[in-house]
Amino acid sequence: MTTPLSGRLGHSQGRNRLLFVSNTDPRSRDERSDSDPWAKSSYVIQGTPAPLKVAAALTLLEGLLTVGFGVTEALNIDVDRLVMGATTSLFFLAFGAALVLSAWGLNTSRPWARGPVLLAQLIWLGLAWSFRTGSTLPVAVGLAVLSTVVLIGLLHPRSVEALERAAGRA
Repeated sequence: MTTPLSGRLGHSQGRNRLLFVSNTDPRSRDERSDSDPWAKSSYVIQGTPAPLKVAAALTLLEGLLTVGFGVTEALNIDVDRLVMGATTSLFFLAFGAALVLSAWGLNTSRPWARGPVLLAQLIWLGLAWSFRTGSTLPVAVGLAVLSTVVLIGLLHPRSVEALERAAGRA
């Protein structure tokens, strides 16, 4: 039995299941990867798409700056507020280290890295919103632009596909 190409569902040969006939079926990606010009693009380095590489690089930058802030905070602890200074610096050191680890995870297409980076970007956007007035406006704009670029790279279709493929769900 033949299903028209314009049809949404078709009958599989040898199995009694309905399958998608359109080209959006994820099972047909392997069959068309040879004809897909983006699959062999020079912008895909070691299996990680360029938008995900950019998101990983900017997340690494955020992590290193956060670790730097934690170190600076630790070096400037006031004796009167010792506990507050120590916990603040430990928080920023741990948060920065988590961002650096997640940046490595994104760079190597590890699916677990998507969640922490997504959450961190939402935190950065909230921080940017709180800095939007007064003399801190340039900081707010910088944080918002950086977070938005990372989110775009993280949620780009090629990035999502690479992370899903690495998780074995594609």
